Amino acid sequence: MIQESFTAGHTQIHRLDPRLKILFATLYSFIVALSEGFLPLFAALVLSFLLIGLARLNIREVTKRVVLVNGLIVLFWLVLPLTFEGEALFYLGPFAVTREGLNVSARITLKSNAILLVFITLVASTSIATLGYALNRLYIPEKLVYFFILTYRYMFVIEQEYQRLVKAAKIRGFHPGNNLHTYRTYAYLIGMLFVRASARAERVHNAMLCRGFKGKFYCLREFSFSRQDLIWSAFMAIAVIGLAFLEWVKISW
Repeated sequence: MIQESFTAGHTQIHRLDPRLKILFATLYSFIVALSEGFLPLFAALVLSFLLIGLARLNIREVTKRVVLVNGLIVLFWLVLPLTFEGEALFYLGPFAVTREGLNVSARITLKSNAILLVFITLVASTSIATLGYALNRLYIPEKLVYFFILTYRYMFVIEQEYQRLVKAAKIRGFHPGNNLHTYRTYAYLIGMLFVRASARAERVHNAMLCRGFKGKFYCLREFSFSRQDLIWSAFMAIAVIGLAFLEWVKISW
């Protein structure tokens, strides 16, 4: 089952031209990723939360994704302050916790969350099919666009195949453990998953050829900038320029 948790909505952000959303999300991500000052990074995070609020997204679904990403970021907080060279603030046994290591961890946290929230707001609020057509209108190579659309479409199909294989193994009394039988079983499972994926890919390709597919997907929607798009373009341009200006003047806390 295809999951698009954030596409259901009728806010102004949902109605924006998808090309504009892709361009702004990409430009915004580059600006945030290259920023080093804490003030522009905090400003970017506030802007990301503002966009989440304007899009009226499901807070529970947003929180799930934020928690998942920050679960990985915790590893940076556990490693970088202890391994990054710099001024020692205090010691944990034989290890020194450095100011520079904490600063790097904080920057990674702010950047990751700001970029994640903007992509959830602008990119995830658009259906994958529409994103694919918008990428095509932005002159992204067609083969990459088709690869993106088909990968997303059949990722869930392969996941369902995997769940069926796991269920079949459990019905036959399989209980995973730290032993050779478990490793061998998972190896067989992964191998069978690749076999089924290959067979399904061949069936899908033949079905597409039977329906007259000639290497091109056609979009019935015509993209055009409206007055609302122009207003949001101005707002987003001011936001990006403001973040770049804060970084350029080297304001820091």
